[in-house]
Amino acid sequence: MKVLVVENYDNTGLGQMRAALDEAGASIDLVRAHRGEPLPDGHEGHDAIVVLGGGQNALADDDHPYLPALAGLMRAFADNGKSTLGICLGSQVLARAYGADNLIGVAPEFGWQRVSLTPEGKADPVLAALPESFPIFQWHDDTFTLPRGGTRLAGNDAAHNQAFRIGRAGYGIQFHFEADRKLVAEWHAAFPEVIVRKEGWLEKYSSEAGTHGPTADEAGIAIARAWVATIR
Repeated sequence: MKVLVVENYDNTGLGQMRAALDEAGASIDLVRAHRGEPLPDGHEGHDAIVVLGGGQNALADDDHPYLPALAGLMRAFADNGKSTLGICLGSQVLARAYGADNLIGVAPEFGWQRVSLTPEGKADPVLAALPESFPIFQWHDDTFTLPRGGTRLAGNDAAHNQAFRIGRAGYGIQFHFEADRKLVAEWHAAFPEVIVRKEGWLEKYSSEAGTHGPTADEAGIAIARAWVATIR
């Protein structure tokens, strides 16, 4: 299986998605779109696409002119029944691709936060193995409306649409299920000037990691493996 991974920001990392893809023997083509590396012209040549997060918003076309093409590419994958995954910014771009509204700066959330599945989420092949409510790592300011034709799978008080499915296997997941404790620690090292501005976070980080990290890591790898299993 050949999987296209699109990076939108330095030091984001695949985290638990990498583990699940490696377990499945996937070949990964990495495109650093934010560095100007060109996106493929279409979905042909890859079995699936993963689009990672980033510090920009999904409408930042002036500074990141590749974003409209990325939205079109994600839609091409999903419309053709290929497994499509957008994480955080990636989920917002997927929502944009299907005509949803991107809501900028209205849903700040950081750290391990609780997310709850909808009835549809509890029956979804990628999320069904999870508990109805679970902690997972969050780092975002933006959110989106549910695309027409999309199925809402999860939410919380900060962001009503935390996960959705569109088509056979198009998934937009706002929360960072790929961010296990190892990747979160790497983000602390990579983005210290941002982390330090999260009031009170450094004081409680170790405690939060110990309390919520193990459960979140289990949920994250379960999601990663279940999504990889959708790839045809």
